[in-house]
Amino acid sequence: MRKPARPTVHDLLAMKGKRQLSMLRVVTLDEAAAAEAAGIDMISVPYELLFDPQFRDAAPGRFAIPGGDYGEIGATTDEILRSAVKMRAASADAIYCAASLQTIRRLRDEYIPVCGHTGLIPSQATWTGGFRAVGKTAETAAFVYKQVKDLEAAGAFCVEIEVVPADVAAAISQLTPMLLLSMGAGSGCDAQYLFSEDVLGLNRGHYPRHAKVYRNLAAEYDRLQAERIAAFSEYASDVVSGAYPENRHSVSIDPEELSRFLRSL
Repeated sequence: MRKPARPTVHDLLAMKGKRQLSMLRVVTLDEAAAAEAAGIDMISVPYELLFDPQFRDAAPGRFAIPGGDYGEIGATTDEILRSAVKMRAASADAIYCAASLQTIRRLRDEYIPVCGHTGLIPSQATWTGGFRAVGKTAETAAFVYKQVKDLEAAGAFCVEIEVVPADVAAAISQLTPMLLLSMGAGSGCDAQYLFSEDVLGLNRGHYPRHAKVYRNLAAEYDRLQAERIAAFSEYASDVVSGAYPENRHSVSIDPEELSRFLRSL
């Protein structure tokens, strides 16, 4: 069967202002395959999933942006560039990068599409007061706007804008040709971005304000784990009692052949 064509950066940029794009963070092959079947436009993936040889079989038509903890792919511009080239060779469509503008410019110079980050940036949260909204005052909103324009000038094609007031994000989105990927920044951006663990109800900790739970898979996994434990317990009990194995679980030998063998002993 012919694999679906993945959208290009050019295709995505051409959609700005026409319709909202959907984006999910997926971490397993099953989630990647589900995103493919559901028609999710863009997926964020951990590096190890991108390099799994089965990844593109699971999600051949999804625009994939690998990303993870800052520094995981390198600390210097050269290290990040080397990692980015490998990820592009492994079918990444773009690279998430929260490093310096110098690094983003370097990636862009090599024609590597870059997704930047503004607002609440987890790896840089100490500079903006921790894990809280950014842009709730005129001064901090101007700071977010400046970050967006700096990323635009550095060559990024899209920006994750996280936990920024919706009105601020919407105004900024109108003033940049880049795609703004909203994570808790309202519907005035170009795409909505959630984590699969929140959508599936797998997050057993704090759910962020912007999360929406569509299924409760945690309860299903709890049920399956209880069934797993029960099955293991019954097996262990059968071994102790002799109920397992039964004759039907063993291979038999012809009585005459058994007799000959025993005599040979």
